[in-house]
Amino acid sequence: MTGKVLVVIGDGAEVIDTMVPYYRLSEDYHAVLAAPARRAYHLVQHEHDPGWDITVEMPGYKLSSDISFAEVNPDDYIGLVLPGGRAPEFLRYDKHLLSIVRHFFATGKPVASICHGIEILATAGVIRGVEVTTIPRCRFDAESVGAIYVDAPLVISGNLYCCRFKRECAPWMKAFAAALATRCGGETPGDRSG
Repeated sequence: MTGKVLVVIGDGAEVIDTMVPYYRLSEDYHAVLAAPARRAYHLVQHEHDPGWDITVEMPGYKLSSDISFAEVNPDDYIGLVLPGGRAPEFLRYDKHLLSIVRHFFATGKPVASICHGIEILATAGVIRGVEVTTIPRCRFDAESVGAIYVDAPLVISGNLYCCRFKRECAPWMKAFAAALATRCGGETPGDRSG
């Protein structure tokens, strides 16, 4: 494995938004689950029911963190993934997580954000003047801090890789994994021999 990638979790993180990056990145990197504390967190599943005007939220899997935000040394990681779901609404107030996010932007290391993950980026103050995408409901969160909202499945702005919905996880993770491979000296995971 080449390098460690920090995958943020918290109660209310969306199952697919979290598990797809975690398992995809674990193929080639050491994916480390980080949260406010070392414990099990409740993921949720979001569905769009035609009878509802809002997203329907149901309990999903539990996932245990490997490390707390306070214990993270961001220098040890080559990438950062911010989940969707309701977790970012609460995680964005964690001073240690905000410090981690700012480190990744200051050093230009790849950051992946999906759906409500934009709330963490907005609170950290790192997306002013940056093109981003997110679900339409979070457009205000992005634009209110000076980001440029783009309604597209994947937006890459410098070190930031954003997508809107879980159905866009495949191209999002493909682009992010390619950025991590470049960061690791251009070696494409899976092409290693010996």
